[in-house]
Amino acid sequence: MKTFPMRWRVRFLALGAAALLCACATAPARQVAVPAASPAAAGLLSQLVESYFDDLLALNPTIATAYSEYRYDDRLEMSTTAEYEAAMTALTRRYLAAVESIDPAGLSEQDRLTRDMFLHDRGMEVAGERFPSRLMPFDQFNGGMPELLVLYGSGESAQPFATPADYDRWIRRASQFPAWVDAAIATLREGIGQGVTVPRVTMVKAVSILDQVITPRTEDSLFYLPVTRMPKTWPAPERERLRLEMKALIEQTLNPAYASLRDFVRDEYLPACRTTVGWSALPDGAAWYAHIVAQYTTEDSLSAGDVEAIHRTGLAEVARIRAGMEEVMRQVGFQGSLQDFFRYVKEEPSFYYEQPQELIDGYEDVRRRINAGLPRLFSHFPRADYVVKAIEAFRAESAAGAEYRPPAPDGSRPGTFYVNTFNLRAQPRFGMETLSLHEASPGHHFQGSLQMELTGLPRFRRFGGYVAYTEGWALYSESLGRELGLFQDPMAWYGRLSDEMLRAMRLVVDTGLHAGGWSREQAIQYMKDNSSMAESDIVAEVERYIVYPGQALGYKIGDLRLQGLRRKYQALLGERFDVRDYHWQVLKDGQLPFDVLEAKLDRWAAASR
Repeated sequence: MKTFPMRWRVRFLALGAAALLCACATAPARQVAVPAASPAAAGLLSQLVESYFDDLLALNPTIATAYSEYRYDDRLEMSTTAEYEAAMTALTRRYLAAVESIDPAGLSEQDRLTRDMFLHDRGMEVAGERFPSRLMPFDQFNGGMPELLVLYGSGESAQPFATPADYDRWIRRASQFPAWVDAAIATLREGIGQGVTVPRVTMVKAVSILDQVITPRTEDSLFYLPVTRMPKTWPAPERERLRLEMKALIEQTLNPAYASLRDFVRDEYLPACRTTVGWSALPDGAAWYAHIVAQYTTEDSLSAGDVEAIHRTGLAEVARIRAGMEEVMRQVGFQGSLQDFFRYVKEEPSFYYEQPQELIDGYEDVRRRINAGLPRLFSHFPRADYVVKAIEAFRAESAAGAEYRPPAPDGSRPGTFYVNTFNLRAQPRFGMETLSLHEASPGHHFQGSLQMELTGLPRFRRFGGYVAYTEGWALYSESLGRELGLFQDPMAWYGRLSDEMLRAMRLVVDTGLHAGGWSREQAIQYMKDNSSMAESDIVAEVERYIVYPGQALGYKIGDLRLQGLRRKYQALLGERFDVRDYHWQVLKDGQLPFDVLEAKLDRWAAASR
C-alpha cells in the first residue's frame, strides 16, 4: 500500500493541467485567521485543518476524485511547474503559521494530537522545499499522470462513469492531458539542465509503458472500456454521442499526447539521463536522502550515523531470517545448501500455478480462511470489503508482485488487492497466505478501511498517514498468521520468512544504494544470495528502490517498533493484556508517528493497570 500523503504526493502532485495552473497562479489566497488562543481553540483548529484540506483538494483535483470529492472531476493539476510548486508552498506555510498560533493549552487530548500531527506533516513539507523533486515527475515505478490517467480513464478506478455527465466531465479532464505533457517535457528538460534526472537504467522501461498505452485499434484501448459499459437504458442518441466523443478523444488527443511524451523520453531524455543510481549522486543528494528517510520513518532528524545503523539492523535481520529458513529446510528433509534450496523452490513446478485465474481463485480461498480467524485477534472490523484482481497488463511488467488500493470513502467502490500475474513463477503458492495478510486483511485493507471510516477525525488524518506505521502494520500483520490458524505447512512458514527477508534486505539495499555507493548489480546480487525470489521480482524491487528511495525502509522499521510495543505492554499488563484491545488501541486513532503512538499506549496501559 502506498501511504497517502507521501505516496500520493509522489504519484499525484506531479500531475497537471493548464486551466488549473492559471487559477492557482492568479486566484487570491484564502485569508486564514490567526487569533490568540481562546476557549474556542478546538473549533478554530477544526476549521483550519478542514479549510486546509479543501484548499489542498482544489489544487489537486485528481486527489479529490480519489477521496470521493467529485466537484473537480473535469480538471487536472499542472504540478510539474514552478508556479504550481509556489502555490503549494504558499498553502503549506499559510496554514502552518495559523495552526502554530493556536495555544495547545486550550485543546483536548485528541485535538492536541491533531495539532501535533498537522505541524509535523507541514513542517516536513517545508523542510523538503529545498529539494527539486518536481524535476522527476514520473518514472517506471511512480507512473505519475501518464499512469493515473489510464487507471482513471479505464473506469476501473476512482473516476466515476455512472451518468452521461460523468463521461462529459472525464472528456474535459482528459482533454487537458496534452497541456500536461507539454509542461512535463519542459520540466524534464529543466531537470537535465540541473543534473537532476531519473537513472537511465530504470527510465528506459517507462518508454515501454507509454508505448503500451497507445493502441492501433481504438476499440482495444483501455480508455475505450467505459464506452463498452454504457447502460443500454440510456437514450441511443446520447450513447452514440458519447461513443463518438470518446473515440475522438482517444484518437485525436490521448494517443498523440502519449506518443509525444514517449518520443521525447526515448529520443531526448534517455540519452541525457544519469548513469548513476544512488540519490547521493544528485545535487545535495546526501541531505536529500536523509530527509526522505526521515519522512518515511517519522524521525524528524537523521544523521549519516542513523543511516548506517539502519544498514546494520538490516544485516542482523537478514542473518536471523536465514537461520529460520535453514530450519525449514531441515523440517522438510531437504539435503543441500540454502542456495540449493532457493533453486529448488524456484524450479519445483508444484509450488506454482499455471493459469492466472487459478492464482486469483487461490487468493479468494486464502481470504475465506483468514476472515474465519480474525475475531480471535480483533474486536472491531471495517465495513468496506475488498476484491482480488490481476494488475493491468500495460503496467504489469514493471509493477511489484502485489499492491493494494483503498475503497472509495463513500462506499461506492471496494478496496482492491491487485496481484501481478505477469510472471506466475514470481507468485509461489507458499507465499500466498503471507501476501494476503499483508495487502488485505488484517493488513492494508483492514487498517486503511478502519481509518477511513473514522469519520470523527479531520480528513487529513482519515486519508493521510505514515509509511512506517501503515507498512509496519502490514508486516506486523504477517506475523499474526499462526495465531489466525495459518502457516500449518512448513513451506507456508517459509513463505512468511521469505517475505520478511525481503523487508530486511530492503534495509540493507536501500541504504547501500543511496548512501553506501552500491551499484544496481550489487544490490541485485545481494538479494539473489539471500532469497528465492524470482529474478524478475528482484530486478523490479531494486529498480523501485532506485527511483523511490527511503520508502522501503518503513516496512521493517515499523514492524520492529510494533513488535516491540506489543512485548512491552504484554510484560507491563501480564494477565490483563488483551490482544484484541491492544490492536484496537493501535488502530482506533488512525496512523500516528511512533513516538506519539507509544505515548498514547503508555496512557492506555496505565489506565488498564
